[in-house]
Amino acid sequence: MSNLVELINNCKKGNRQAQEQLYRDYSWILFGICLKYSRNKTEAEDNLHDSFMTIYSKIDQFKHQGSFEGWIKRITVNTVLQKYRKEETLTLVTDNIEDEMPEDSGYLNLDLATLLSYVQELPNKYRLTFNLYVLDGYSHKEISEMLGTSPGTSKSNLARARMILKEKIEANKAGIIMEG
Repeated sequence: MSNLVELINNCKKGNRQAQEQLYRDYSWILFGICLKYSRNKTEAEDNLHDSFMTIYSKIDQFKHQGSFEGWIKRITVNTVLQKYRKEETLTLVTDNIEDEMPEDSGYLNLDLATLLSYVQELPNKYRLTFNLYVLDGYSHKEISEMLGTSPGTSKSNLARARMILKEKIEANKAGIIMEG
Protein backbone atom coordinates (compact mmCIF):
# COMPACT_ATOMS: atom_id res chain seq x y z
CA MET A 1 0.00 0.00 0.00
CA SER A 2 2.78 2.42 -0.82
CA ASN A 3 0.60 4.24 -3.33
CA LEU A 4 -1.22 7.15 -1.67
CA VAL A 5 -4.25 6.89 -3.97
CA GLU A 6 -4.60 3.20 -3.14
CA LEU A 7 -4.16 3.94 0.57
CA ILE A 8 -6.85 6.64 0.51
CA ASN A 9 -9.24 4.42 -1.47
CA ASN A 10 -8.74 1.57 1.00
CA CYS A 11 -9.41 3.98 3.89
CA LYS A 12 -12.61 5.05 2.14
CA LYS A 13 -13.66 1.37 2.20
CA GLY A 14 -13.06 1.28 5.98
CA ASN A 15 -9.98 -0.97 5.71
CA ARG A 16 -8.40 -0.99 9.20
CA GLN A 17 -4.90 -1.80 7.89
CA ALA A 18 -5.08 1.17 5.55
CA GLN A 19 -6.24 3.40 8.41
CA GLU A 20 -3.33 2.20 10.55
CA GLN A 21 -0.91 2.89 7.69
CA LEU A 22 -2.39 6.37 7.21
CA TYR A 23 -1.91 6.99 10.93
CA ARG A 24 1.71 5.78 10.79
CA ASP A 25 2.43 7.93 7.73
CA TYR A 26 0.89 11.19 8.97
CA SER A 27 0.53 11.13 12.76
CA TRP A 28 3.93 12.77 13.37
CA ILE A 29 3.04 15.69 11.08
CA LEU A 30 -0.41 16.16 12.58
CA PHE A 31 0.87 15.72 16.14
CA GLY A 32 3.15 18.71 15.57
CA ILE A 33 0.11 20.77 14.61
CA CYS A 34 -1.87 19.50 17.60
CA LEU A 35 1.03 20.25 19.95
CA LYS A 36 1.24 23.78 18.60
CA TYR A 37 -2.43 24.45 19.31
CA SER A 38 -2.74 22.55 22.60
CA ARG A 39 -1.89 23.45 26.19
CA ASN A 40 0.18 20.31 26.77
CA LYS A 41 1.21 16.95 25.31
CA THR A 42 -1.77 15.04 26.72
CA GLU A 43 -4.23 17.50 25.20
CA ALA A 44 -2.31 17.33 21.90
CA GLU A 45 -2.64 13.53 21.92
CA ASP A 46 -6.40 13.85 22.48
CA ASN A 47 -6.63 16.38 19.65
CA LEU A 48 -4.63 14.07 17.36
CA HIS A 49 -7.02 11.20 18.12
CA ASP A 50 -10.06 13.42 17.46
CA SER A 51 -8.49 14.66 14.23
CA PHE A 52 -7.91 11.14 12.91
CA MET A 53 -11.45 10.16 13.80
CA THR A 54 -12.66 13.14 11.74
CA ILE A 55 -10.27 12.31 8.88
CA TYR A 56 -11.50 8.70 8.79
CA SER A 57 -15.14 9.78 8.85
CA LYS A 58 -14.67 12.41 6.11
CA ILE A 59 -12.08 10.73 3.90
CA ASP A 60 -14.77 9.90 1.34
CA GLN A 61 -15.05 13.67 0.78
CA PHE A 62 -11.44 13.87 -0.47
CA LYS A 63 -11.66 13.96 -4.25
CA HIS A 64 -7.91 13.70 -5.06
CA GLN A 65 -7.85 17.37 -6.05
CA GLY A 66 -5.08 19.26 -4.33
CA SER A 67 -2.74 18.04 -1.64
CA PHE A 68 -3.95 15.25 0.64
CA GLU A 69 -1.50 16.39 3.30
CA GLY A 70 -2.92 19.92 3.10
CA TRP A 71 -6.44 18.51 3.37
CA ILE A 72 -5.69 16.50 6.53
CA LYS A 73 -3.76 19.42 8.06
CA ARG A 74 -6.80 21.68 7.56
CA ILE A 75 -9.08 19.05 9.12
CA THR A 76 -6.71 18.85 12.09
CA VAL A 77 -6.62 22.61 12.63
CA ASN A 78 -10.40 22.84 12.26
CA THR A 79 -10.97 19.91 14.65
CA VAL A 80 -8.83 21.56 17.32
CA LEU A 81 -10.41 25.00 16.80
CA GLN A 82 -13.91 23.52 16.94
CA LYS A 83 -13.06 21.89 20.27
CA TYR A 84 -11.93 25.23 21.72
CA ARG A 85 -14.95 27.06 20.34
CA LYS A 86 -17.15 24.62 22.25
CA GLU A 87 -14.97 24.81 25.35
CA GLU A 88 -14.99 28.55 25.81
CA THR A 89 -16.12 31.73 24.20
CA LEU A 90 -13.22 33.25 22.33
CA THR A 91 -14.70 36.75 22.19
CA LEU A 92 -13.77 37.95 25.67
CA VAL A 93 -11.34 40.56 24.36
CA THR A 94 -13.07 42.88 21.95
CA ASP A 95 -11.09 46.09 22.22
CA ASN A 96 -8.88 46.86 19.27
CA ILE A 97 -5.18 47.46 19.72
CA GLU A 98 -4.09 49.36 16.65
CA ASP A 99 -0.38 49.49 17.38
CA GLU A 100 0.85 45.95 17.03
CA MET A 101 4.27 45.05 18.30
CA PRO A 102 6.98 44.64 15.68
CA GLU A 103 7.10 41.23 14.00
CA ASP A 104 10.33 40.23 15.78
CA SER A 105 9.44 40.43 19.45
CA GLY A 106 12.40 38.30 20.42
CA TYR A 107 10.62 34.98 19.91
CA LEU A 108 12.52 34.39 16.69
CA ASN A 109 15.75 34.13 18.71
CA LEU A 110 14.43 31.41 21.04
CA ASP A 111 14.93 27.70 20.64
CA LEU A 112 11.77 25.95 19.44
CA ALA A 113 11.10 24.01 22.65
CA THR A 114 11.18 27.18 24.77
CA LEU A 115 8.96 29.10 22.34
CA LEU A 116 6.51 26.20 22.19
CA SER A 117 6.30 26.01 25.98
CA TYR A 118 5.62 29.76 26.18
CA VAL A 119 2.98 29.59 23.45
CA GLN A 120 1.29 26.61 25.15
CA GLU A 121 0.98 28.68 28.35
CA LEU A 122 -0.99 31.42 26.58
CA PRO A 123 -4.76 31.59 27.19
CA ASN A 124 -6.66 29.75 24.44
CA LYS A 125 -7.80 32.80 22.49
CA TYR A 126 -4.29 34.25 22.40
CA ARG A 127 -2.57 30.93 21.64
CA LEU A 128 -4.92 30.10 18.77
CA THR A 129 -4.67 33.57 17.24
CA PHE A 130 -0.87 33.67 17.60
CA ASN A 131 -0.46 30.25 15.96
CA LEU A 132 -2.88 30.95 13.13
CA TYR A 133 -1.35 34.34 12.31
CA VAL A 134 2.36 34.00 13.05
CA LEU A 135 3.02 30.31 12.47
CA ASP A 136 0.39 29.39 9.86
CA GLY A 137 0.09 32.69 7.97
CA TYR A 138 -3.67 33.23 8.13
CA SER A 139 -5.02 36.78 7.81
CA HIS A 140 -6.99 38.45 10.60
CA LYS A 141 -10.09 38.15 8.43
CA GLU A 142 -9.58 34.38 8.04
CA ILE A 143 -8.83 33.98 11.76
CA SER A 144 -11.94 35.90 12.73
CA GLU A 145 -14.03 33.61 10.52
CA MET A 146 -12.42 30.48 12.00
CA LEU A 147 -12.84 31.61 15.60
CA GLY A 148 -16.17 33.41 15.20
CA THR A 149 -14.79 36.81 16.22
CA SER A 150 -14.11 40.11 14.48
CA PRO A 151 -10.85 41.01 12.70
CA GLY A 152 -10.32 43.67 15.37
CA THR A 153 -10.56 41.04 18.10
CA SER A 154 -8.05 38.91 16.19
CA LYS A 155 -5.62 41.85 16.02
CA SER A 156 -6.12 42.58 19.70
CA ASN A 157 -5.63 38.95 20.70
CA LEU A 158 -2.45 38.76 18.61
CA ALA A 159 -1.05 41.93 20.16
CA ARG A 160 -1.80 40.65 23.67
CA ALA A 161 -0.25 37.27 22.89
CA ARG A 162 2.88 39.02 21.68
CA MET A 163 3.00 41.19 24.80
CA ILE A 164 2.73 38.13 27.06
CA LEU A 165 5.40 36.28 25.06
CA LYS A 166 7.67 39.32 25.14
CA GLU A 167 7.31 39.51 28.94
CA LYS A 168 8.12 35.79 29.25
CA ILE A 169 11.15 36.14 26.98
CA GLU A 170 12.44 39.17 28.86
CA ALA A 171 11.88 37.40 32.18
CA ASN A 172 13.74 34.36 30.84
CA LYS A 173 16.68 36.55 29.81
CA ALA A 174 16.68 38.11 33.27
CA GLY A 175 16.45 34.69 34.94
CA ILE A 176 13.01 35.35 36.44
CA ILE A 177 10.47 32.52 36.63
CA MET A 178 6.97 33.68 35.62
CA GLU A 179 3.74 31.89 36.42
CA GLY A 180 1.10 31.28 33.71
